Amino acid sequence: MTPSSLIPIRARAVPSRAVVTLSSLAARVVGATGLCVLAACAARTPSGAPSTAVAPTAEELRRDLYAFADDSMRGRESGTRDAQRAAFFLGERLRTLGFTPAGDSGFYQRVPLTRTTVASQSTATVTTPGGASQSLAFGADLTPITSLGAGVPGLKRSADGELLFAQYGITNKKLDRDDFAGLDAKGKVLVMVMGAPDNADSTQRAMYEGVNGFAPRIQRALGMRPAAVVLVFQGRTADLYGMAAGQFLRQVTPRDTARSASEDERPLPPVLLVSERAAKAFVPAGWPARAGAQFAAGTRFAVRTVVTREQVTDYNVVATLRGTDAALASTYVAVGAHLDHIGIQTPVGGDSVANGADDDGSGSVTALAVARAAAQGPRMKRSWLFVFHTGEEKGLLGSAFFTAHPTVPLDSVVAQLNADMVGRNGADSLYVVGPSAAPKNQSVVLGGILDSVNAAMTRPFTFDRSFDSATHPEHIYERSDHFHYAKVGIPIVFFTTGLHADYHKVSDSPEKIGYEKMARVATLLWQTGLAVGNRGTRPR
Repeated sequence: MTPSSLIPIRARAVPSRAVVTLSSLAARVVGATGLCVLAACAARTPSGAPSTAVAPTAEELRRDLYAFADDSMRGRESGTRDAQRAAFFLGERLRTLGFTPAGDSGFYQRVPLTRTTVASQSTATVTTPGGASQSLAFGADLTPITSLGAGVPGLKRSADGELLFAQYGITNKKLDRDDFAGLDAKGKVLVMVMGAPDNADSTQRAMYEGVNGFAPRIQRALGMRPAAVVLVFQGRTADLYGMAAGQFLRQVTPRDTARSASEDERPLPPVLLVSERAAKAFVPAGWPARAGAQFAAGTRFAVRTVVTREQVTDYNVVATLRGTDAALASTYVAVGAHLDHIGIQTPVGGDSVANGADDDGSGSVTALAVARAAAQGPRMKRSWLFVFHTGEEKGLLGSAFFTAHPTVPLDSVVAQLNADMVGRNGADSLYVVGPSAAPKNQSVVLGGILDSVNAAMTRPFTFDRSFDSATHPEHIYERSDHFHYAKVGIPIVFFTTGLHADYHKVSDSPEKIGYEKMARVATLLWQTGLAVGNRGTRPR
């Protein structure tokens, strides 16, 4: 699951339709290696599944996830050969199951991307009035945001100006504060701390200390015409820096073949993120005890970011299994998951591989188990469509590309079932998103079918619908690949077991997954797909 989907920025200096993509990403490219892909195993029925010998099992899920989230996959970061290797794993498995290729290159749909990398020639320094200069390391100390998203004016890559402190960068009447009051930021480097004051309640703290706290701060700051904008991460937001840093040091975006703009052609100031390690250089002495604390006059920050751009190709994996009804077989029930994760991270205890066992290794191997059950079990009247998306962590890139360049007619897809992070958090709880959040009630009927299927299971799940709102502050509805299917009118249900302490960390590893629970989730998806696929009418 991407940590933040498309966060709108609305500032005087930025178009109203502009977006900031704040996905957590990181990795380096290595050569591909061959994989020995095992054939699907014979299955036994897990607890709570229908009495059929082909239902998904904990054993096959464990076997596949230990391979898919192995260190050799290097975190499956989009834009690298690691993600390609993950795609080949899935494509080969679908081939052995007898699926029909449905990409533009066999089982693979080419997704053209541009990778922008911050180069080693980049420099950044903080200089005090006495002339002492502190050099900062890109990555460990600070990270430049090289793009605010498609359609947004470009960000300059160089700046030099005096530091001006805006505390938390918050304007909130309920908290009785306006951190920008009285500040003249024009031509200065405006510094804000990603945090919340002590009098903030839990809701306010979640808003200001989470990924959704980026956009309002950047919005307000850009409108003040500073020389640069700096966001400092420390304390409770220190981990958030790590999530964002890799994304912008090695950013991947949809393919852009246009000439790179010159510095003079970029109208917006640089935006940079600063880690806890370098926070002391950007937070005035005595703050927050001294609320009005400022830097010593003449304290300056200078940055020069050098980037390289490379055109790369990622792959969605697309396959179909034809239905039995002559009329209905031309329509599809789609099952999806994302194959990518966040790659190589700063080492923690000697481990630098973010395996992504839950995010979204769990969804990918769950979809594989559904595919195996679909191929070996009873065929339905409609056809199955399986799409494993790349680039979800980069901003839902693979699903955006597939829905813009579908390899089957989009109006032939009657429903899309998306699994993203389905392996953690208790035995019986499952978040269901879509029936209420999707526009125009387009997923309500599909939600009712899901409820009926779940109720008929030997051990039904307890559905948590708290995220099933388009206006939920965490924006979960917008944070996985189903979102692009819903945008084109396809009924969707998004299945997730929710976030946890290992989310987007190297500690998200296979031994922490609840495989019996995953088998029940896979069975629920399979049986829901069958219920939709055998209906004579669409779930609308």
